[in-house]
Amino acid sequence: MSSTADLISVLKAELKAAGMTYAQLAAALGLAESSVKRMFAAGDMPLSRIDEICRVLRTDFAELALKVADRQPPRRELTLEQERAVVADRKLLLAAICCLSQWTFDQVLTSYRYDEAELVRYFVQLDRLGIIELKAHNRYRLQVAKTFRWRPMGPVMQYFRAEVVPDYYRGGFDGANELLMLVHGEIGHSLAALFNDRLARLAQDFAQQHLADQKLPEAQKRPYTLVIGMRSWLFGAFRELKREA
Repeated sequence: MSSTADLISVLKAELKAAGMTYAQLAAALGLAESSVKRMFAAGDMPLSRIDEICRVLRTDFAELALKVADRQPPRRELTLEQERAVVADRKLLLAAICCLSQWTFDQVLTSYRYDEAELVRYFVQLDRLGIIELKAHNRYRLQVAKTFRWRPMGPVMQYFRAEVVPDYYRGGFDGANELLMLVHGEIGHSLAALFNDRLARLAQDFAQQHLADQKLPEAQKRPYTLVIGMRSWLFGAFRELKREA
């Protein structure tokens, strides 16, 4: 749905909430009821007319715009250009990942080498990219869906494959509370979707626990990175041993 259509939808909702009919609005605007109906049906009205309707409804355009923004579906992914911008600056990428993991501004500032003005600039960039909505006092709201992901073959995942994956798997996974497990099997298509949902919830639980444990003393915390993946795949060396169906 376009922003214009959303605006008209919000105006209709405001009229309904105020208990105002098209006839009553037309009388307040000095127009014929048919003109008002046609205007809403076509979804075409100048800003001056919107301002007049706002005056009748005792609201303003800024408040309407906020309600329109709330109706916009959260982003499930960024454009290629936006991902290129994120991955081109290592500190911007880190800030994005921290926000997606729901770190507060102060937590990022305390944990990593940003100065306050620098981190504010990065948060402003993330706001412009549509990842967060930056609010007063450097608070923010995520603007992405729970199902948000980096493009599978996009710039960020290419960076992860080249730089992050080798570094991550270089470890022995033999430290305290570390685990590396690979499980292979054949399951139904519908069950695969259910497992994906459960894995997504696990990732969300991990992010929420990070927030809950921020009050713990530093000596009681360690940084952990959870990597979750599920793919219809069989290791190449094993595929060669697979019997023909």
